[in-house]
Amino acid sequence: MTENTNKILRLLDAEFVRQFFDENILPKYPKFRAISRIEIEAIKKLVWHTTYHVVIRFDTTFTTKNGIEKTLPVFCSAHSSEPRKNVYDALAYLWSHGFGSGNLTIPRPLFYSDHFNGTFYRGVNGHNLYHYIIEKKYDEIETILPRAASWLAKLHRLPTAGVKNFNQENSRISSVFPGVAFILNDIKLKYPALFETYQKIYEELIGREKRFFDASQERWLIHGDAHPENIIKVSEKKLAVIDFTDISLADFARDIGSFLQQLEYMSNKKICDQAYADKIKKIFLDKYVKSAKIKLTDDILDRIHTYYNWTTIRTASFFLTKHNPQPDRAEPLIASVRSNLKI
Repeated sequence: MTENTNKILRLLDAEFVRQFFDENILPKYPKFRAISRIEIEAIKKLVWHTTYHVVIRFDTTFTTKNGIEKTLPVFCSAHSSEPRKNVYDALAYLWSHGFGSGNLTIPRPLFYSDHFNGTFYRGVNGHNLYHYIIEKKYDEIETILPRAASWLAKLHRLPTAGVKNFNQENSRISSVFPGVAFILNDIKLKYPALFETYQKIYEELIGREKRFFDASQERWLIHGDAHPENIIKVSEKKLAVIDFTDISLADFARDIGSFLQQLEYMSNKKICDQAYADKIKKIFLDKYVKSAKIKLTDDILDRIHTYYNWTTIRTASFFLTKHNPQPDRAEPLIASVRSNLKI
């Protein structure tokens, strides 16, 4: 490759990757003597002249001294201007606090590369919860949901005293990427008729969150992007959660409200049965309350409601501002938030 080639493309070069993994990954697996082959797949490949945002899968086949081969899925998440060190740190913290063993697990952190601004981790194999929703596999859905609730409860029970906030900006509605100011400016420019509604919605949501944070010093470690596509069934007993870019110290109710909204939205999109959506939301919430050993007070329900509506308006914003906008899909979502918040 020439000096002018974007450096991230080296991670698509099999010869370079083989040497890179020999140095950085092979020593972490002492029972293997060599890496025999690597198959590379770019899951996300946004590469410009000098900048990039990629997720790359490396199906890496290791060989033991006896010649036995085993293939492990290794991933890299890298961004030229957003270092993924926080993802590595979060995975390492969780791995050392009980998520590296047992039936509620996560990808294994391997190493962080300053050169590529990327986190390398061993992935997990399996189908996500959304796959089973699409396939209308009701037994699978209803088996996975209690485990997903237990996983989140386990996360939220972790002590946070002295714990690094892995993504400070993600801790508040107002600053979650790309930030409320950016969202409102974008809506004002593209959909001026919606600007006042959006402004009122965000003022209400931010105000509700602020009142809780002002009244309580308690914070929890949250996943920050809890939805069915990040819940992976690994085996009949094992469940993993992926994608820790947004992990931060915030209100645990955010994970619950966001997950319930996305669960309902995805279920209604593919199964088209509100009664069933209500049923599976109840399965999840009941199990979470039991696993977290909490009482579902009016205050907690109000906070869940806040984040449910926040996730709804974020979904609407996606349809309004994506490359090929779909305002028709955003309109009922905006209407439901207005009705829920009485705006």
